[in-house]
Amino acid sequence: MTDRAIIQEVLAGDVEAYSRLVDRHYDRCARIAMRILGNREDAEEAVQDAFLRAFRALASYEDRERFSAWLSRILINQCRTIRARVQRHEEVFSHLDLADAELFADAESVENAWPDLDRALAQLPADQREAVVLRYSDDLTYEEMARITGAGQSALKMRVQRAFARLRALLQEVSNV
Repeated sequence: MTDRAIIQEVLAGDVEAYSRLVDRHYDRCARIAMRILGNREDAEEAVQDAFLRAFRALASYEDRERFSAWLSRILINQCRTIRARVQRHEEVFSHLDLADAELFADAESVENAWPDLDRALAQLPADQREAVVLRYSDDLTYEEMARITGAGQSALKMRVQRAFARLRALLQEVSNV
């Protein structure tokens, strides 16, 4: 059965037929994601997200291109999103100097600490969290941040500095638990 025929079945209401597309394309997608991301867990997340997004957007799929090419585009975008998220976390940890700290003695601990970092960020005052996210997530300069927020550059620098001091303390608490 062709991809086109399976898609027609899914669009006609047989959502279970989608599993055949997943079975048919999963291994190829997993190889692509693993090569791009270099991490099995991140690759698995990207593949699952790509198949979910493809399912949700299946009605917009145009038959003029192969389904595998369309799915690959979705997968690549998911890989980029995950890679950007990982990079943001690494930049924050690098800025906190946690990679070399006793809090996180090895790389695996740093990777496992990402959920702790997200929880710690959520505990920051809104203005500090906003400043850290704009600076390290969006990679904005302090000048750009000032235009967006209306706050002065020196105030934003102070917010980032205070945020990192608070993050250090919060992450220290987590590591002592």
